[in-house]
Amino acid sequence: MLRYFLLLGGTECLVPPYVSQRSNDVGLVSQRNCRKRSSGRVVLLGSGIPPEYPTHDGPVDSGGGPILKGVILGGGSFGLAMAHVLGRKGVAVTLLMRNRLDAETININRRHPRYLSDIEVPVPTCATTDEKEALRDASFLVHCVPVQHSRRYLRKIAKLVPTGVPVLCTSKGIDRKSLNLMCKILPSQLGEGRSYAFLSGPSFAREIAEGLATAVVVASEDRRVAFDFRDLLASESFRVFTSADVVGLEVGGAVKNVLALAAGMCEGLDLGTNAVTALVTRGLYEMQRIALAMGGRASTIAGLSGVGDTFGTCFGPLSRNRNTGVRLGRGERLDDILADMGEVAEGVETAFALERLIKKSHKSYRLDLKFPIIFGVAEILRGDRTPREGLEALMGLPLRPEFIAPVSDAQANRRRPLIVVSDYEIGDSDEDDRDIDFAD
Repeated sequence: MLRYFLLLGGTECLVPPYVSQRSNDVGLVSQRNCRKRSSGRVVLLGSGIPPEYPTHDGPVDSGGGPILKGVILGGGSFGLAMAHVLGRKGVAVTLLMRNRLDAETININRRHPRYLSDIEVPVPTCATTDEKEALRDASFLVHCVPVQHSRRYLRKIAKLVPTGVPVLCTSKGIDRKSLNLMCKILPSQLGEGRSYAFLSGPSFAREIAEGLATAVVVASEDRRVAFDFRDLLASESFRVFTSADVVGLEVGGAVKNVLALAAGMCEGLDLGTNAVTALVTRGLYEMQRIALAMGGRASTIAGLSGVGDTFGTCFGPLSRNRNTGVRLGRGERLDDILADMGEVAEGVETAFALERLIKKSHKSYRLDLKFPIIFGVAEILRGDRTPREGLEALMGLPLRPEFIAPVSDAQANRRRPLIVVSDYEIGDSDEDDRDIDFAD
């Protein structure tokens, strides 16, 4: 849970703007949520925080209440965007970065020299490369490190992260080595004894930083954690919905990047609106198949973190994955594109990870017919086919019904997941792919 440390002055609480005061929300400010410390001062803790949760000995604001300090792991575009979200709520933010020169430039000029360099970083934000100092009195973490680098990065800082500090993850993808989502990677590196939440949805970093209207979803297995992060982040320009379906949210955020590569290839080949629309729609079908097989919900895929994020990434001009696909469709080499971008296109590694995950977890024959878009993108990225050959192959697939049988959340939740992901291996299920009910 987030640490809402509020000193009481007489009978009146000092309530920062980021703490909800609605009676039905977690983090309610009231006398019954307060306890007295040995010093005689009364400290308010957010609902559900265990008594042993560490107290805040850091700086206090002008009103006498301690400052809630957020640490953003990663100083890329989305880390900067989250600094803007939190800065608008008056939350003190530290950007923990790798590049010392970038950190110094932010602190002096209030701008990142490479990412979103035309937008001023909000005043409550500071940047550092000193991991020990940044994490020492952190109230919460926001993880914005790319998925493929997350396991090693988290292992490096794990001993420095204070016990019980909650983590909000914004990274989207599947680790190519372990085939795990971030909901497995984070606890494996930082421990099970803390709260985790995951943010996804159509959310381009530039538009967030500019204060344009954005809607996202925060998912957590503990609804109180989701509510706390919702109240911490939400503003007039940043609307936050909540969910308990962590797996569905993460699958949507991972698969949509692969679909964006395919959509971009369609555009690069000038195949027209009909082709790209059909491809994205059928890609969502593959996304839903994977989510249900892993224990997610169909309704999550139909929401902001599935369809919503897919639309934004496949059709939005700011999408790195879509733009990578466009350049592939126009005949550029993948290595040259990635070297020129300067930022990560998660869909590339995710395509290979999904291909391996599906092959290890499904026993049915001709998986390329059940996941033709995901498998096709992986083949193109490997160089086995050109983009034109791959997309033409989709048009030559056997004719069949669009859907066999729709699946409701109730039906899906009565079954155990068909894809079981551990920290280092994939367990095959004894069940046949037909048990998903909408197999072709």
